[in-house]
This record gives sequence, structure tokens and C-alpha cells, in this order.
Amino acid sequence: MGSQPDSSQTPMPTPLPTPATPAGRDGLDAILARPDRAVLAFDFDGTLAPIVPDPEQSRAHPDAVPALAALAPKVASVAVVTGRPAGVAVRHGGFAGVPGLEHLVVLGHYGAERWDAVSATVSAPAPHPGVAAVRAELPGFLDDIGAWRGTWIEEKGRAVAVHTRRAEDPQVAFEALREPLAELATRHGLIVEPGRMVLELRPPGMDKGVALREYVREIGAEAVAYVGDDLGDLPAFAAVEELRADGVPGLLVCSGSNEVTELEKRADLVVDGPAGVVRLLAALAAQLNQQSP
Repeated sequence: MGSQPDSSQTPMPTPLPTPATPAGRDGLDAILARPDRAVLAFDFDGTLAPIVPDPEQSRAHPDAVPALAALAPKVASVAVVTGRPAGVAVRHGGFAGVPGLEHLVVLGHYGAERWDAVSATVSAPAPHPGVAAVRAELPGFLDDIGAWRGTWIEEKGRAVAVHTRRAEDPQVAFEALREPLAELATRHGLIVEPGRMVLELRPPGMDKGVALREYVREIGAEAVAYVGDDLGDLPAFAAVEELRADGVPGLLVCSGSNEVTELEKRADLVVDGPAGVVRLLAALAAQLNQQSP
């Protein structure tokens, strides 16, 4: 008698979780009913990639790209909406040339830049002149106010970010810098976007909500999900809520963090960081596979 496969060694797919809110359940139901008309959108850092002290070392969770590639062919589009330059997100995510991700779009710099997998090119308008001015002034500015030690400047092309995660007391440094950096930004026609131990100086008029709303309408999506983890994702949450009011069902997912609670309070579903996002993607792909004829 031949040996039988040990079913105990075969991992069972995680069941698809149920959103906690009626609106979230409606959004998920709409995605499951017409996945070919749905957009699934994701933040990068803290959502598809774990948060690390040095943003240059950030990389997508090892299972994120395979999970996206398994799910993407079943939906209208997968979009990564990030404050990073689009090209950086593509490199750090490992998104280029992946079978199954042919319809991936990366909306970088809050939508000011766009990369799509079909052309593998980035399109973008001219940069705001205030960013170059701030970039030149910022090191001396931080030194003058005694905030240089422990802070770190990240060059983001169309924005500049000041990180406090390496400071002796990151939260104290973060709060101490908010007002001075807001004044510096205003002087150069920029705004400050706070995040998880980071303050980003960038041009006004674009945020993740604007980028997401315009993209959903551009492709005529009939359902949308957005997954994020930080304060910069609140405009995208608001955009999904506005789309709901306009008759487009939506699902809001928080990639859990003990540093940011605002998203958790507004989310329909909370998962455990990037690993939880991967499990959600796998569960959604498994459910859609079961529905396929």
C-alpha cells in the first residue's frame, strides 16, 4: 500500500476576515462580486514593507510581491500610493518585471509621479522650486535650532523629510520640530506632512486622497479597497469615504501600528502589519479562486 500525503503538512489558507462595519462589509462584498471592476490600493512603508530605522533599507515583505501577483490578475488594478518617488518604490518593492503584475501602477510623491508596469516608465511634472530651497537650507536650519543631533534628512526628490526615529527621545524631537519646520515650509510655499516619527516638507495640492480618487475615477472602478498605516493615509481613507457617498463601495484596512491610532479608529478591518496584509491578500486570492468557474 503506497504512502498517502500528509495533509497536516499542507498549510490551509487563512479565512477571509469579516470587516467590523456595515460599510466595510459592503465594500468587501462588492470586490468579491465584481473583482474585475475593483481597485486594490496600498501604501508602501508600514503596509507592504516593514518600518525600518533607515528608509533606504526598506524593502517589501518577502511574501508581498508573490501575494500581489497572485491577486492582481483577478482585479481591475493594483495601485501603490506612496509619498516616496515612484522609481524608489518600484526598486524597493521589487515590482518591475514580475509576471502577474502587468497592471500594477505606482502613484509616487502622492500622485505627482506615476509608474506603470506596462511601460516601465515614470511620468512627472516639473518639481516645485521650494523643495530645492528647503533642501539647501535644512541642514543649517536644524543645526541653528539645536535639533540636528539624532535627526536624519531623507532626500525624496519632490519632497524632503526629517526623521526623528534615531533621536534619544523620538517623540520629543518630533514634537519640538513640528512648529519650526511648519514655518520653514510656509516660507517656501510648502506644507508639512507628519508621519510615524517623520515630518515631510512637500508641495501643497496633492495627497494620497487626491491621487486615489482621481485614479479610481480614471479607470471607472466600481469598488475600491485601501490599505495604509500612517497619518499620511488619512486623506486616502477620506477619499474612500467620499467614494462610498457617491455610490462606490469601499473597504478601509489599517496595517496595525501602536504608533498611529487614528487609522485604526476609522478602519473597517485591522490587520497585523505587513505580515497581516500579506495574509489578507492570500485569503482574498483564495476566495476569488474558489469563485472562479
